[in-house]
Order: sequence, then structure tokens, then C-alpha cells
Amino acid sequence: MVFLSMELWSSSSIIVFFLSVFIILCTTEALVKLPRNETVPAVLVFGDSIVDPGNNNNLNTLVKSNFPPYGRDLMGGVPTGRFSNGKIPSDFIAEALGIKELVPPYSNAALQLGDLLTGVSFASSGSGFDPMTPKLASVLSLRDQLEMFKEYIRKLKRMVGVERTNTILSKSLFLVVAGSDDIANSYFDSRVQKFQYDVPAYTDLMVTSAASFLKELYGLGARRTVVTSAPPLGCLPSQRSLAGGTQRECAEGHNEAAKLFNFKLSSRLDSLNANFPQAKFVYVDIYKPLLDLIQNPQKSGFEVVDKGCCGSGTIEVAVLCNQLSPFTCEDASTYVFWDSYHPTERAYKVIIDEIIQKCVDSLI
Repeated sequence: MVFLSMELWSSSSIIVFFLSVFIILCTTEALVKLPRNETVPAVLVFGDSIVDPGNNNNLNTLVKSNFPPYGRDLMGGVPTGRFSNGKIPSDFIAEALGIKELVPPYSNAALQLGDLLTGVSFASSGSGFDPMTPKLASVLSLRDQLEMFKEYIRKLKRMVGVERTNTILSKSLFLVVAGSDDIANSYFDSRVQKFQYDVPAYTDLMVTSAASFLKELYGLGARRTVVTSAPPLGCLPSQRSLAGGTQRECAEGHNEAAKLFNFKLSSRLDSLNANFPQAKFVYVDIYKPLLDLIQNPQKSGFEVVDKGCCGSGTIEVAVLCNQLSPFTCEDASTYVFWDSYHPTERAYKVIIDEIIQKCVDSLI
């Protein structure tokens, strides 16, 4: 989920160029280089809690995190609505691009012109590709996020005109992160969709919905879209507690469902690339990097992989992860997970750096 870009062309900045190209167009097998004077003006984000910086704060939902200890290592410890102790992937992406340090929520009433020009997040924690998923959590659906994006476009046109707006959209990086809540919540935890679909049929539904969403983004001007895979959901602390048995092992059924979805999603993105040659849809695997952190934590200096830092670490998330939660760890840097569902800031950073390095290695 992640990336970097600059325009300098000294010998010391060749790697920076490679990183900038990766963000937009790198896959494990192919690369299309951009012109040297190309830039990425903005990051526009859609999806769930992995990239929601606070769009749920004013919603009537339990799926929010605008209270301590969330955000304790960010901006002097001010909780913003990010489901982590610090930055989330969209922040690292924008920072690496040299655009800005944090990607704000579109719903923030204090948004400035500069925020709109350089990117915002429309993501809503608890959302997903399955239309049922956001309904269960009372959060913004991807359809709602698209409507917000349309409003964003209208605002841009009023501010900078149609031509510049179209240029910004065509050159911006679109990031889509969803699917985890569909599999973990709508299918396995609540079982709402499990009664109607088996795993192959449900992952088909997810991928069909994802493709429809991406086509609509394309129709609204998106040309550079990064779509992340589902993570190893069965190894999240909450899923270990709910479905991992007495030993809290990784729930393999969850992981198998995630892998099947990922395979289908990657294939569908290949199809979209063939059908929309003027755009680039990039599949980014986060399953393997996160699983590697969980299985080999010592390589990156982590110590705790089966519990989150907040509370007991086994089930606390959202309202259950609060300043009254006992046993919350003092140093989150040794934990892969912050709460029972979301990685720590440091884990996000390690995953991002690994993905960048793998792509750079394939180019040099």
C-alpha cells in the first residue's frame, strides 16, 4: 500500500524516481515509466478503517476511534479517528510522495483549499465492497463515498475550473482499501451472509462489487488506482479469539477466504487493465507482508503478534479500546497490532517499506 515520488534527477535520487513510478504503475511483472516531469498532485482514498482518518467521527455508529488511547503517538496524542496509535497507510503514502504529512477526512468541516487540492480520504471504518457490510455497522458505504467524491469534484471545479480539475484527477493517486470487513464481519462474525453464500460465491460478490466501484471511479476521472488485497484475516487478534480455538491459533478458514478473494481481485484488475488501456489498476499484495511480520516478528524487531497493545489485546477494538481499558501496553513499537483488528503505526511503516523495496529491487 505504498510509495514515493520526487522530481530530482541527481544520481542520489534515482531510487526516489523508481519509488515514484512504483506507486502508480508497478506490478510484480510490468512497469510503465512516466515522463520525467510527471507529478502526483493528490492522494484520494476510499475504503475502510485501514485508511479512515476520521470520517466516522460524527456518524451514529460504534465504529469510531476519536478517543484515547487511539492516536496517542500522533500529533501530541490527539485522537483523530484513525484506528491506530499513530499514522495509517494513506498518511505514509502522502508523506512519501512529498504532498503532505497527513491525509484529512473529507468530512472535516475545517478543510482548507490546500487540503482539497492535495487529497482527502472518503473512507469509512466498517465499510466494504458488499453493500450489506456498511449497513451492519451503520457507516458510509462505497456508494456514499462516491457521492462525497462527486461533491468534492464539484468543489474543485468551482475553485480551479474544469480543466485543472480534470488534470488533478487524471494525475492523482487513487487508493482503495476494502474487503476485510466483508469477510471478517459480514461473513464470519455476524454470519449474515454465510447463510446465503458459500465462500466462493461470496468472494465473487465482493469482486463484482469492487469492479463496479472501480469502473465508476474511472468514469469520474480516476486513471491511477491502487487496490490492496485483503490481509491474513484469520491471524488478527480478534479473529484468533473468536475462531482460533482455545489456543487462539490463526483461523485458517478466514485466511483461505482472504486468499481466494485476493486471487479473484487480482485477476479482475488484469481484466480492467485490458479493457481500460488509458487507466492503470494496480493490485498490491498486503497479505504476504503482514503474514511475514506475524510469522517472523524478530526480523523487524517485533515481539507480540497475537495480541494488540490496547487492553488485553484479544478482543478490544473501537469503543472497547478506551482509556479505561486495563493492561494497555506502554510501548506499541514492539507490537504488530494496536487493537485486536488494526496494526500499529510501526507495523504499517514496516509493511510499506518492504513493498517499496521489493519493487525497487525488481527495477534496478
